[in-house]
Amino acid sequence: MNKGLLFVVSAPAGCGKDTILEQVLAKTENVGYSVSATTRAPRPGEVDGVHYHFHTRESFEQMIKDGAVLEYTEYIGNYYGTPRKAVEDMLAQGKDVILKIEVEGAMNIKKLFPECCLVFILPPSMAELERRLRKRGTEDEETILRRTAQARNEIGTAVNYDYFVVNDALEEAVDDLIAVIRAEKCRKARCMEMLEKIKGE
Repeated sequence: MNKGLLFVVSAPAGCGKDTILEQVLAKTENVGYSVSATTRAPRPGEVDGVHYHFHTRESFEQMIKDGAVLEYTEYIGNYYGTPRKAVEDMLAQGKDVILKIEVEGAMNIKKLFPECCLVFILPPSMAELERRLRKRGTEDEETILRRTAQARNEIGTAVNYDYFVVNDALEEAVDDLIAVIRAEKCRKARCMEMLEKIKGE
């Protein structure tokens, strides 16, 4: 029970995962968030080191060579990856860690950390997802169509995850993800050491 638990959260673009995670982190104690690294350009309002660690393609490829990322993937022309040291440090300190990563990266993390918990955030419908992407107003029509097609592919992999959270009403989605975190901490397989200790008293 001393080591932190690792939670991997994935969702298609436009599902509101950033907003959900922001609220979950504000409402939970001893849960850390691993800021991903990327080569994509910052969007308006995004801060380096807070929303992402923004890198050039060259520096990201150097991180890959140095083994400084746990996993990485290329998504719509940009690299995304998980810095290794921050995650390993938080887990060792007994802090639970949430990773927000793409589906390919999630499967790679599952190989490295078989005990991790995978959560997939779903939209209420594909039509609603497309509406949300357009409402953001940050991408052109071609990118929106690519993201919608990518979302269909990603949703097809959701069967590999442990839990689904549907982001229809934001508050309910936040509560559902918090419930998953609490449930996983109570899972029998994770608590056997505590059980043996109580039995031995």
